[in-house]
Amino acid sequence: MNPLEGFGSLVFNNRVMQERLPREVYRRLRKTMEDGKSLESAVAGVVANAMKDWAIEKGVTHYTHWFQPMTGVTAEKHDSFIAPAEGGGVIMEFSGKELIQGEPDASSFPSGGLRATFEARGYTSWDPTSYAFIKDSTLCIPTAFCSYGGHALDKKTPLLRSMERLNAQASRVLRLLGGGVETRVIATVGPEQEYFLIDKDDYNARRDLRITGRTLFGAKPPKGQEMDDHYFGAIRPRVRTFMKDLNDELWKLGILAKTEHNETAPSQHELAPIFTTANIAADHNQLTMETMKRVADRHGLVCLLHEKPFEGVNGSGKHNNWSLQTDRGENLLEPGENPGQNVRFLVFLSAVLAAVDDYQDLLRCSVASAGNDCRLGADEAPPAIVSVFLGDEITAVLEAIDAGRDFSGGEKTTVGLGVHTMVRFARDSTDRNRTSPFAFTGNKFEFRSLGSSLSVSGPNFVLNTIAAESLCQIADELETGKDVSDVIRDTIRAHKRIIFNGNNYSKEWAEEAARRGLMNLPASVDAIAEFVSEKNVALFEKHAIFTGEEVCARYEILLESYCKTVRIEAQTMAEMSMREILPAALAYTERLASAGLRKKELLPGLECAAETDLAARVSAHSDALYKNTLSLEAEAAQAANPGFGVLQRAEFYRDRVLSAMRAVRASADALETLVAREYWPFPTYGDILYRV
Repeated sequence: MNPLEGFGSLVFNNRVMQERLPREVYRRLRKTMEDGKSLESAVAGVVANAMKDWAIEKGVTHYTHWFQPMTGVTAEKHDSFIAPAEGGGVIMEFSGKELIQGEPDASSFPSGGLRATFEARGYTSWDPTSYAFIKDSTLCIPTAFCSYGGHALDKKTPLLRSMERLNAQASRVLRLLGGGVETRVIATVGPEQEYFLIDKDDYNARRDLRITGRTLFGAKPPKGQEMDDHYFGAIRPRVRTFMKDLNDELWKLGILAKTEHNETAPSQHELAPIFTTANIAADHNQLTMETMKRVADRHGLVCLLHEKPFEGVNGSGKHNNWSLQTDRGENLLEPGENPGQNVRFLVFLSAVLAAVDDYQDLLRCSVASAGNDCRLGADEAPPAIVSVFLGDEITAVLEAIDAGRDFSGGEKTTVGLGVHTMVRFARDSTDRNRTSPFAFTGNKFEFRSLGSSLSVSGPNFVLNTIAAESLCQIADELETGKDVSDVIRDTIRAHKRIIFNGNNYSKEWAEEAARRGLMNLPASVDAIAEFVSEKNVALFEKHAIFTGEEVCARYEILLESYCKTVRIEAQTMAEMSMREILPAALAYTERLASAGLRKKELLPGLECAAETDLAARVSAHSDALYKNTLSLEAEAAQAANPGFGVLQRAEFYRDRVLSAMRAVRASADALETLVAREYWPFPTYGDILYRV
């Protein structure tokens, strides 16, 4: 596909709207999209008709309100355009009301107690700021999703609310800084997506992968990622073909897929898009993950998006590059040539520092999941302790402000390679700290703690909301007449403990962070418990992101999801242990014993040390596996105790069930290294990681 011709060909985008909508209707719609003005129903009717005609010309017969419930994946209910006509025929219709509002069944989606099972009505509402698109011959209309009572039951609604609140407070600060004309501030996001590609036959041969998305068993292969030869290495032909098809599909959907490369682990890869508005970036990332899976299937592959598909091998994250931009295209986090004199930059930088420091718990909670617990803090991902990396130059600027010194900074450093034919180039003001959870990377912040399967909506509505709060506090101070330099200095002094430019993986940092009073929430259950703290509920209510009820509902949903995930993994592990691994080990033990007896009969003078010793070792590990599996089953059964509250149940899964699972795995993985290959019931890590 020629990107110049095919890009956005399946999107009802600005170009299509300009061509197909009357000028006045187009102008009013753009006003809604750009300025957040309410959409008139008459405009919606004209847009719906044009959207329908465009879709039908492309072979579409159905439409769906495409939304993002609290399941972590997208949802859609398809309706056709047909309507009855006189004479027994049909016509193709699509009204403004059908565009604006849908009514899916809400009873089976997570609601955290906001809805009873028998209360089925829910509503979807068109998000006109995100373009409609065609997927699988269906017109998909991005929408928000709420309950009959108006409670947000999705991931888009709080994100849209947070973008409005952030715009309000950031614009307020700009006006106080002498911005003059009315300015709109937009949160922009570029989520880098990591993933694994494995052969479909290997996937189908492993029950754990099919049911849980990750391997629950697996001994470390002789070669993993130690040689660092996969990272940025030449892309294999089969993967290259997949990536080409993936790009074509994403470009047709208007997704700005830009960078692709091999990642650290064998069979691991990454795709990065160009920045766009936060809610569109969230929609696009959901589409990207879905398209990856669909295109992989076409190539006899499976795309794994779990945070830790393979134990002992690098896990997959999603680096969330977040920045603030005005509607005039100005990046508010751009330091400029002299950051020490750039008041606007320093105000917004200090606001972000205050936000991260005050709401460390919310940021940690925004990336909480059972899957991400397998990855965070494992010397491949940031730790659970939240801190900010700024780099030496920006840190020196803040230290000078704190000390009351001027900091003009030196000239930009250039780098040369000692080869005359190669041009010297300017060195960036910051290095990249891959161990930091929240790193400033020149003109944006990279939130590196997100798990690969996670929707970016959650982390970004939290980022937007806490930034809105700190900007609100700064605006309040400026409105009292406080000098802006004093506001910057006082904010830096109050929150400099959150800055750390060193190795976040080190034990010394954990000790230092404790001395600084920073929070350490190693498990998702710990982080989720903080979501409903008085401070956090007050924040969400103040900025009208959630009601108190909605906060509690999300708390329940997050904990329930954690419990369900671990329960499914525990049951899958017990079943594989009893029905696959133990039978294989016992069969191999019998073979060894039989081989030893035959050897004694045929060659009575020889010892049977190999057969005897190996059979004894396999038997010992088999006994341990059996006992550990029984213990796991007992712990999993106890976790279902009806007397547990949701937090108590989650803590039981974290402390008891996961511990029992680790014991089962240790026994099984030991057996894998002993049992003959022909007896082992499913593909090993060595098979899976080097097959594609």
